[in-house]
Amino acid sequence: MKTAFIFPGQGSQSVGMLKAASEAWPVIEQTFSEASNVLGYDLWELCQNGPSEELNQTMVTQPALLTASIALWRQWFISGGNEPQYLAGHSLGEYSALVAAESLDFADAVRLVQLRGELMQAAVPSGEGSMAAILGLEDDQVISACDEAAGNDVVSAVNFNAPGQVVIAGNTAAVERAIELCKEKGARKAMPLPVSVPSHCALMKGAADELAKALNNVSFGNALTPVIQNVSAEQVQDADQLKANLVRQLYSPVRWTDSMTLLVEDGVGVMAECGSGKVLAGLAKRIDRSLKVFNIETPDGMEGAVQAFRGE
Repeated sequence: MKTAFIFPGQGSQSVGMLKAASEAWPVIEQTFSEASNVLGYDLWELCQNGPSEELNQTMVTQPALLTASIALWRQWFISGGNEPQYLAGHSLGEYSALVAAESLDFADAVRLVQLRGELMQAAVPSGEGSMAAILGLEDDQVISACDEAAGNDVVSAVNFNAPGQVVIAGNTAAVERAIELCKEKGARKAMPLPVSVPSHCALMKGAADELAKALNNVSFGNALTPVIQNVSAEQVQDADQLKANLVRQLYSPVRWTDSMTLLVEDGVGVMAECGSGKVLAGLAKRIDRSLKVFNIETPDGMEGAVQAFRGE
């Protein structure tokens, strides 16, 4: 049975994250210390003690989650874990996957995701963009509601997270219109998300152009382990392709359902969610009930995953 590591994106952060992990494993704080040196502030202190308003600022959230994922990835091998056959990351998590694949240096990735956060925040004035979760509709129904609601504004389906679970993003007024249309179409839930940036929609095109310039100044290598990328839901190892897809990713939908389905079709049966929280494990169960997904942010979870990856 094949194996994969999946890396979470924004929404998985919380004050106090990885506290138990840090008490068991010295590499956690060591990794955060490396990131702090790059950022110029104490990232671990902020993750442990908040305030949450600051941790939830996208230019802080992004380096925090990347660092949490890479700290656990390092501990995986210290704990005797086997190399997975595939890697995938949800949105921001794709940067963690590229560090794990040795395509991107950790310090470069910390700088990049901080910049990515700054560019995303600057792309749309506060209050003018928003996102919403739509539960209980087919993908096509959500897409048509967005098309209908857009008018002269932007609103589109941006995260295909699991069957019946889609996130939309765009101008706040258009998102509100799309929420009402989704309710009319029979959505079980259609609710705004507490985020300040409408990720993965056309409003991010300007930010993507700026990100492309920064990516050109960073050294990328070919991925040692195939990475299933968000925009294509295909496995990629070529450095130039990986980089081009990171730029597109900022204004294109995250095809998570398709990515997980591809892994299952390729024979993956065991996964580890490498990061804070259990968001991706929950989505995986909705995509394919047969998937075994381990969370590795506690010593017990780590041990179970190491054994499962060995086929024990």
